[in-house]
Amino acid sequence: MAEEVKKIATRESYGNALAELGKEYPNLVVLDADLANATKTLTFKKAFPERHIDCGIAECNMMGIAAGLSTTGYIPFVSSFAMFAAGRAFEQVRNTVGYPHLNVKIGATHAGITVGEDGASHQCLEDIALMRTIPGMVVMCPADDVEARAAVRAAVEYNGPVYIRFGRAACNVINDRDDYKFEIGKGSVVREGTDVTIVATGICVDSALAAAEQLAADGISAEVINICTIKPLDEDLIIKSAKKTGKVVTAEEHSVIGGLGSAVCDALSAKYPVPVCKIGMQDIFGESGSAAALVQKYELDGPGVYKQVKAFLGK
Repeated sequence: MAEEVKKIATRESYGNALAELGKEYPNLVVLDADLANATKTLTFKKAFPERHIDCGIAECNMMGIAAGLSTTGYIPFVSSFAMFAAGRAFEQVRNTVGYPHLNVKIGATHAGITVGEDGASHQCLEDIALMRTIPGMVVMCPADDVEARAAVRAAVEYNGPVYIRFGRAACNVINDRDDYKFEIGKGSVVREGTDVTIVATGICVDSALAAAEQLAADGISAEVINICTIKPLDEDLIIKSAKKTGKVVTAEEHSVIGGLGSAVCDALSAKYPVPVCKIGMQDIFGESGSAAALVQKYELDGPGVYKQVKAFLGK
């Protein structure tokens, strides 16, 4: 029997990474919108209370404060639920952070349907699409604890605006290996294959790997690519794989409109057109329910991805 896989929510990873980096970077400050316990920036607050600012339930104002701090040499991390950080404060992110290309990092937690019981109003399925449209904005969606902590560190080291998407629910740790290396703008092949490419981000990387196991039992060799950085996208890696397999599937806990699937289609249609199947939320809102039940219902888990890949391949 396989060893039990460790599970941790990427929002926990975010809080832990901030606390660690706070020791190395005295100019790192964290802003939160009355959600420090949920976003896990409370971990940073306990270690560095003088560098944590609770802005109250005023996300738009918080973005402006972060922008101002960034112009004085601080590295601000702004934290709230994705629905509020990307949705409610979009205009401020665009005009106050993106337009002047300021060194502000947005840590958006509780993204996607795995917010669960909070329901459709809080399940942000549009944030990647929104943030991709802002010129110069780096957009990341880590797959697990290891990648989330690496993404936060990379964001600190990068000079410019960054949006990182984190989840509420615990997810499997899949990158816990000695040769793991993270770089903004680079994806990685986490399973080699020859018949179909599955390009996944966030929790769907784990689902894609599970689906690939099931597909292998059917004699189908699936290549799985983990894309943490959706913008800038590792187009070369995706095109190289598409040339090998001839068919591409994308998988994301986000709307199929404007997210990873759209980014991959943009790249492939311009440079190497192949058939593509986009797995994600199909132009619908989420609903209230447990994270596990929702992921299963909307076929974003391993069996769901397997079923959709099989249908796409016509086997």
